[in-house]
Amino acid sequence: MNWDHLQVFLAVARHSQMLEAGRRLGLNHATVARRLDALEAALGTPLFHRRPNGSALTEAGEQLVPVAERIEAEVLAVAARMRAQEAEPSGTVRIGAPDGLGTLFLARELGLFASRYANLVIELVPLPRSFSLSRREADLAIGLDRPAHGRLILSKLSDYSLGLYAAKAYLDRAGMPESVADLGSHAAVIGVDDYAYASALDYTAFLQDRVARVFRCVGAVAQLEAVRAGAGLGILHDFAAAALPDLVRILPETAFRRSYWLMSHPDDHGSRRIAACRDFLARRFREERDRFLPPPAALRGGAG
Repeated sequence: MNWDHLQVFLAVARHSQMLEAGRRLGLNHATVARRLDALEAALGTPLFHRRPNGSALTEAGEQLVPVAERIEAEVLAVAARMRAQEAEPSGTVRIGAPDGLGTLFLARELGLFASRYANLVIELVPLPRSFSLSRREADLAIGLDRPAHGRLILSKLSDYSLGLYAAKAYLDRAGMPESVADLGSHAAVIGVDDYAYASALDYTAFLQDRVARVFRCVGAVAQLEAVRAGAGLGILHDFAAAALPDLVRILPETAFRRSYWLMSHPDDHGSRRIAACRDFLARRFREERDRFLPPPAALRGGAG
């Protein structure tokens, strides 16, 4: 698949106008149309409904978008590595991330990464909220939901798992639930629905509908600390909770799997400082895959 043709395809998909896509790519309208025609001919199907007021994706075009975005991300990552060999990154990069991931993983990782470069400043913003790249709230953002629209360069960093945990002291006091039906006599720590900024946080309802009472607090770190203090059971990130000796993973069949998505703005894809951070994050998540999706043997169960 010709990368030049895919670039044109993505530009038209993002702007819905061949003229605007050509302007962004530095190409004239005829070149954009010719490359799009060549890609459609190679695939044997139209990718856009071409109309006087713009171009709308066909069903085949919709299916091609995530494939083209993955290829784009790989091409940009290779380019970033090549640029990094020529000169060190410099400047400021602001990275927005969910509070649990940002505080319990990224703070250490990005702190060490930043220490390698004298002229690079990393600003990590770990908050329980989403970040708008179009409004320049961040240069890079890690989200829990795959964006359905917008001008973004998108790649999946990793899947991750969550499980049901309780403090040993809480279980000594309240007893070990042996089944989901036993949760009815327990307290639970859950989020606040009004502050649920992503659909991936829907697992809150699992406990809310099954326990006797709840303590609500916003943010993964706050919930982790409340569970450790014995306020109740809680659904926690395995990468954070499994390593804490005062927590016990209960009801191992109760598990949730979600994803982290890395987003950057297309206008910044040539920036050495942003590309270096993006490449570093992609590599560290690959290397730590077993931490974010630990095998069953690595997850403790039982009250002991």
